[in-house]
This record gives sequence, C-alpha cells and structure tokens, in this order.
Amino acid sequence: MSVRHVAIAAALAIICIATAANAAILARNGKTTYSIVIAGDAVEPEKTAARELQSYLKQITSATFPIRTESQIKPDARQILVGTSRRVKNLAPDVNWPALGRDGILIRTVGNRLLLAGGRPRGTLYAVYTFLEDSLGCRWWTGTESYIPRAKVLSLPQVNVVYTPKLRYREAFYRDPLEHPLFAAKLKLNGHFYNIPPQYGSHYKILGWCHTSNALVPPNEHFAGHPDWYSLVDGKRTTWQLCLTNDDMRKELTRVALEWIGKDPTAGIISVSQNDCGGNCQCPNCRAVETEEGSPSGPLIRFVNAVAEDIEKQYPDVLVETLAYQYTRKPPLHVRPRNNVVVRLCSIECDFARPLDSDANAAFRDDMRKWASIAPNLYVWDYVTDFASYIQPQPNMRVLAPNLRFFVANNTIGVFEQGDSATTVGDFVRLRTYLLAHLEWNPSLDPKQLTSEFLRGYYGPAGPYLQSYLDLVHDSIEKKGQGLGCYNGDLSFMDLSVMTQATKLFDQAAQSVAGDPVLARRVRRERMPLDHVWLLKYDGLKRQAAAENVPFVGPEDPAAACKEFIRLAREWKATNYSEGASFESYVPGLEAKFGPPPPEPAEFAKLPKADVVEVHASSLKLFDPPNWVKLVDDPKASDGKAAVMPGSHTQWAVQYHISEEVAKACPGEWKWYVIARSEGAKAGAAFNYGIYGGPGTRMTAGLESSADGNYHTYYLGSAKPTAGLYVWLAPLGNGDVVKGIYVDRVILVRDQSR
Repeated sequence: MSVRHVAIAAALAIICIATAANAAILARNGKTTYSIVIAGDAVEPEKTAARELQSYLKQITSATFPIRTESQIKPDARQILVGTSRRVKNLAPDVNWPALGRDGILIRTVGNRLLLAGGRPRGTLYAVYTFLEDSLGCRWWTGTESYIPRAKVLSLPQVNVVYTPKLRYREAFYRDPLEHPLFAAKLKLNGHFYNIPPQYGSHYKILGWCHTSNALVPPNEHFAGHPDWYSLVDGKRTTWQLCLTNDDMRKELTRVALEWIGKDPTAGIISVSQNDCGGNCQCPNCRAVETEEGSPSGPLIRFVNAVAEDIEKQYPDVLVETLAYQYTRKPPLHVRPRNNVVVRLCSIECDFARPLDSDANAAFRDDMRKWASIAPNLYVWDYVTDFASYIQPQPNMRVLAPNLRFFVANNTIGVFEQGDSATTVGDFVRLRTYLLAHLEWNPSLDPKQLTSEFLRGYYGPAGPYLQSYLDLVHDSIEKKGQGLGCYNGDLSFMDLSVMTQATKLFDQAAQSVAGDPVLARRVRRERMPLDHVWLLKYDGLKRQAAAENVPFVGPEDPAAACKEFIRLAREWKATNYSEGASFESYVPGLEAKFGPPPPEPAEFAKLPKADVVEVHASSLKLFDPPNWVKLVDDPKASDGKAAVMPGSHTQWAVQYHISEEVAKACPGEWKWYVIARSEGAKAGAAFNYGIYGGPGTRMTAGLESSADGNYHTYYLGSAKPTAGLYVWLAPLGNGDVVKGIYVDRVILVRDQSR
C-alpha cells in the first residue's frame, strides 16, 4: 500500500469498526440497510447533496445507499435524511432554521436516523461535506487529489452539530479552487470568482467586482461633455476618480448601475467603488465634505449611500459595495453606511508578518475597529500573497488564523483572501488554500492541527520535514523583526544560515519519499521557491560562505540550476511570475543573471548609434514630483541629471513609454536596459523594475550591487519596442533601508542575436 493511501488516524478510530455492541451499523461487508431520503420538493443542491453522499459512502463501504423520497420510506426506518424536509424539522424541533441563512448546517443523530440538512441553497450540501470530512475522515487536498478512507464496517456516529458560519462570503483566491469549482464547493468556499454551478449551490457575485468608477461612468463617453463629473486634482479635471458631490454624475451612475442589476438581478451585490489609483476630487464641495468628515471616505460614503437608496427602491435585496482602500481607508466621523451598503476594507499597506490587530499594524487595527462600529456590513479584502514575486517564500501563515478571528470579532461578514491565483508553484499554495478555506468556515479551528493534517496527509513522511522548514522561515522573519508587505522584495530573512538549514530539510524530505513518485513530485514542486531564492541570492551567499569559511550547499552549477528551475516552472504551468508579469517575460532576465554580464554604463557609447535608443532622466516620465520623484543634479549621471525616488513609497514613479515614432523606427527585437544606483544599506532589496505591457517583466535589484556609489546596468529582457509598452522603476516602501534610488537613463539596444 502506498504511503499516500494510509488512513488518517482520526478517521481510522471512527470508521473501522463499531465501538459499541449496540451501535447502529451504516454498512457491513458492502451491504447496507440504510436509505438516503430527500423531500419530494427538494431543491437542486439538496439533490446534489444526496448524490454526493451516496457516491462517497459507496467509495468508503462498497455499499450502495439507495436514494428515496420521504413518501417512499417509513418515518422510523433506518435512513439518512438529506435536506430541509418536514420530517427533518419534526425530528429537530429546536433548530432555528431561518438563523442558518444560506450556508448553516445541521448534522444530528436521532436514534437510528442521521439528519444532514441546512439553509438554502448551500447548507445541506455543506452538511454532507462536513459529515464526510469530520465524521468519516474524507479529505480533499486539491481539485484532483483526495483521500477517501475504506471500511468493511461503518458505524453510525453519534453527532450533534448546528453551525452557521460567521463569514457569509468566503474566498481564498488560489488557482486550484478557481479551476475546480466543485473543489471550492467541498471546501465550502462561495466567493465571486468560483464558477460553482447552481446544482452545487452557486456562489456570490459582485457586479463589476471592484474599481468600477470608470466602468459605470466611462470617461471616453462623458469627460469631453462633462469634465465636472470627474475629479479636480491640482486645479485640473482628471479621469482618475469621480467628483462625488456632483448630483448629475450620480444620477447617471445610478442609471447605469440599475441597468447592470437588471441584467443579473440574482447577483446580490454591485460594486460602486473608486479606481485603483489616487486622485480623489479636490473641488470645493468635495473638500468641504472631506473636512467635515475628517477623511476622504466621507464624501465616498455619502455618495454611495445616495446611490444605494435609489437602488433599494427597485432592488431591496441587492447590496451596494464600496472600498475603504488607501486614501479612503480611514472611516468618516459622522456619516454611517446604509443597511444595504457593504464596506470592503483593504489591508494592502500592512505588515503581514504580524497579526493585523497588533501594534505593528496599529493604524489598520484602529481603522477596522472604527469601521466595525459604524458599518452594518463589513467585508475585508486581505492580502496573503507577494505581488512582487509569487515564487518565493512568504512567511505569513502564522497570522492567518489570528487575522480571521480579528475580522469576525469586528462584525465582518465576508473575506476575500487574495492569494497566488496566477501560479501553481507559489509558496505552499495548496496548503494555504486548505488552511484558509477551513479557517474561513470556522476561524476557531486550530491552524497548527490543520497544517499538520495537510502536510502529513498530502506529503506523507515528508510532512514533518516540511513543517520544520516552515517553522524555520517563520522563526527567521520574526527574530529579525523584518516587515513583510504584499510587494516584498526583501529576502533578508532567507540568510545563509536559513538557506543552509532549509536545503538540508528539503533534502531530507525528498529522501523520505524517494520510493513514491507521486509524493516525490509534490515535494519537488514545493521546493521551487527555495530554488528561486538560491538563484536570486547566489553570488552574495557564496561570497558569504567563503568569507565565513562554512560549507556552501547551494547549486554547484547555478546556470544548470537556473535552466532546471525554468523547465520545472514551465512544466507546472507557473503562468505568472508576479502581478501582471508572465513567467515567460521573467525568463530572459533570469537567464541573463547566469549568462554574460550586461554592458557597463560606459560601454554603450561604443555601440553604433543606429543600434541604440538612449533616454536620459530629463526625458523620462516622472510622476507626482517632487513627492514621489524629483530631477536632481548628479555628477555621476551621464548628462549630470538623475531622477531620484525616496525608498519610502511603492509607486511606479519613473517610466519610459514607447512612442509610435520609436516603435516605427525600431523594428525587430531589442534588448532593454536601465542604468541606476541606490543609496542605503549594503544588503537587502533596493528597487523593482520591469517592462509593463506585452512582456510584463518585473525584477528586483539588490542593495549589494546597487549601493556601492556607482551606476550599474540592469537588464530587463529582449522585446520588440511597441507603442504602449513602458519601462518602470519603483521603490519597495523600505525607506528605513533605502534612502534613494537614482535613475540615469533607459537604453534599448538592437538584439543582433535575433
């Protein structure tokens, strides 16, 4: 028997034999005297629940449990009653059925009968999956991998559970449940992005999802005729945001919103929310409301309340969602969201290595508590990924349970946990899906037990080594006191000692499953983020090992290791390397790291002028000077000028956009470079840079190479100059480490190898 099929101990204790002489037997030796009973008027998800129960009981016991209606079987017969029928309600007269809502469950043994029921539409289905998991030991690890126990004798468990989840809306944004909606249903996830069919209870939908201002009031249709509908910023009307005190604009937005709802009235939620940028309106009316309310959220909530009031007249059951995000995160002093308004609070600025209710996140903690005191429907958009690099360690698992408990304690009804949906080789993405789904359903569950259960069940004997690896990485970031944002490029917590220990643990994990190709493949896939760190920090770690005279356990041949990393990432369909950047766009820069070094800045002058496009700092696009960036004199720069960004923000404040003229004049493939340097500490991450658009690259420069006082060349990859593509550079929000990022120029060189 393969180790992956060894039964979970808790399940074995429950199902192998009847533990008491008088215990009712559900099945013995492939036969059963029980029927699955549904109401004659059962809804489709209840019928699905009965079929699912029948299927899994067959797999467990080899017995076929017939499905019958109540009229076909006597009330006192041996039966498993599935669904909210009259007979179930008579057997459970104490249950407050309306309180179960859409998802609440009842699991109860009454004599020789088992009740599996719940709220409509999904509760009964969830009751069946909960019974199969908690009482019979079934486990669904991924959309295609599960553990279903086997039993010759299956006794009727004595159970009594009445439970309604505090979180009505539950979403863990990972690839597996997105691609396998029935897996999402088994995990009791019900969020917007899961295409769960109606027969499995469907899911919540948010019309527009988010950042809907320009979708509801398109600037290309209205800005020319109604510039006053849009935000006034620094004395000019812009299309960044809407002017929230403009009544004519509000009437048009409401008209369009009602059209959206009319096309899909069952969605239940519509988003009326700010765009994903700054630029809130500074007109006198908006400023007056903002001053009175003490926050830009004041004019927003007043506006959304007015829209929601009009929507309620036609669609009283539809909720109107808006964001408390970045500049609107601070709650207003006076206005209160209406009962049909949902405030979606976003944690994007937080330190995700520490709980959100800790002093490290005091600003968010205090904002959340204030919102909880005024918002009848609070929803949290939480960030559990690293947008800067999906394929690297993100030690935030220890805060997942405390954060969800904090949300629930503050009247949160829904959570969107934004994870690594764009990759399959992120940092333990399968474990994270499993852990978050179970904690969203019941935040009081023990995360350590859930983690141990998954690691042992999915990786077999490698599980303890992987647990030790996770502990090692989490301990490291905690001991260093290092912050962890959702755009983290600082891998200081993966120092030489940690990398050495981590490598040994993964070697032991691999050895423990060497005889099982399925488990070996799973362990190898989880090693990808560690392999990636070796590639990113290879030179520095090797120098450190030599300086300290300690063994170096990194790759003997980094170029070969790089090729293998790329091969496996492609095999496992990594898709994206980071937010908005495909893995393929990352490959050229990664390969270049172990290929010939890029030209030194002075070497570009030796190339034929026809083969070079050189754009100095004074010609780059600079955003919000002098706040985010400023042009300064710099004798080290090629023309004496440099664009300088402080390390304290994360904005793409320096850009070079390919114009139509350049695109026409530069056919074919070109190599893209940026010449830059930084000032600050001598170790850690300095800045991010990349190409946005078609190739979508994103890379991180280290302080080791950039903070030596000299300008250096950074290679972005090879791409055809196309109008719309642009180079960008951005700090990492680590102003305590990085004092300044200096950009000299952007250079494109004709790729003679193509």
